Amino acid sequence: MVEKNRWLMALSAVGVHICIGSVYAWSVYVNPIQTQMNWTLTDVTIAFSIAIFFLGLSAALMGKFVEKNGPRVSAIISASLFALGTAGSGLAILMESKALLYFFYGVLGGCGLGIGYIAPVSTLVKWFPDKRGMATGLAIMGFGFASAIWGPTIEILIEKVGIASTFFILGAIYFVVMFSSALYLEKPEEDFLPKRFKKKLKEGKKKLKKDLQILGLSEAIKTPRFYGLWLMLFINVTCGIAIIGVASPLLQEVVGISAIAAAAAVGLMGIFNGAGRIFWASLSDYLTRPVVYIIFFLTQAIAFYVLPSITEIVIFQVVLYFIMTCYGGGFASIPAYIGDIFGTKELGAIHGYILTAWAAAGLVGPLIISIVKDMTGSYSQTLYVFAAFFIVALIVSIAMLINIKAIQKKQKDSII
Repeated sequence: MVEKNRWLMALSAVGVHICIGSVYAWSVYVNPIQTQMNWTLTDVTIAFSIAIFFLGLSAALMGKFVEKNGPRVSAIISASLFALGTAGSGLAILMESKALLYFFYGVLGGCGLGIGYIAPVSTLVKWFPDKRGMATGLAIMGFGFASAIWGPTIEILIEKVGIASTFFILGAIYFVVMFSSALYLEKPEEDFLPKRFKKKLKEGKKKLKKDLQILGLSEAIKTPRFYGLWLMLFINVTCGIAIIGVASPLLQEVVGISAIAAAAAVGLMGIFNGAGRIFWASLSDYLTRPVVYIIFFLTQAIAFYVLPSITEIVIFQVVLYFIMTCYGGGFASIPAYIGDIFGTKELGAIHGYILTAWAAAGLVGPLIISIVKDMTGSYSQTLYVFAAFFIVALIVSIAMLINIKAIQKKQKDSII
């Protein structure tokens, strides 16, 4: 058997993620579909909400399948479902059917999203035992940056060939890229270590960080650490989605910039979201995952609290972009954190269950914003609510670190 290159493995993971990440460009379809179909904003937005819901659901239900059948089979299924969901959306437009759009883009596309999200990531953690954070950050960065690639592409295609044909063309492109990427994906052999890293271990120049415990899904969900991770991701995503949703009106309300300038700032947020995924995940290899999450929540609690009082546009945007790096970094560091505390035995399955926090946050974040906005008449007041959320997350992240240290001490004492 030809030995596979782990960096090409990472590139294949990016190939899958950069396609499924196009879901973040859904907003580009909204106005053209509304205009052509004469549907309401809610009608069109429901398709995106269903897709995110099925992302979380399929990631949870298919995690065990991914571990059992491997990343190649899983990613091929993801490619088939996501491409069919995208192309089927074109059929829904031709037939002027909301139900078909919800089924193809929401249900089929969403299932493709969930399986495609966890399959490459759980594999990369095993290929990069020495750089877990960086490897998962690299793949998930593709998901974050995708809207910057597909957003303009979708806009150009709609202008040239119409909405339905855009879906057909993109469905074909997604399938080719994802299927090609899937063919290279493969689990490494048991206890794989890169040659150079193995040499440094022998020379005593490096130390292999031992996983806290080796647990399967059924054992992991009985530990408080599983729920700690779930809650941390839930709060980070709830607040991040909220800030993404209101960034434009917030910029106009607090610092008084024009709608066009606010739209440009929102575009830049996507870049910082993607960059934060590789930056924070790579940094977590050195600072450790628990410390990075404590930094996330401490700094964001302060950032959300001070944001409504900042009237200087440059400072406001710097704080906003920093929040976006933490939002992306939170996603990217979770798989490596799971590997650290539960091992890689059933990482895909555990990651899938924890991603249900994303689906829940997608519903809760926008809901909190609308309730607080209706009660106070101000977007900025919602930020104080989220600052309080981050204090809760900070307490949970510190408790996680204490719990991990206690287990490590117990393990050390039992050896002695």
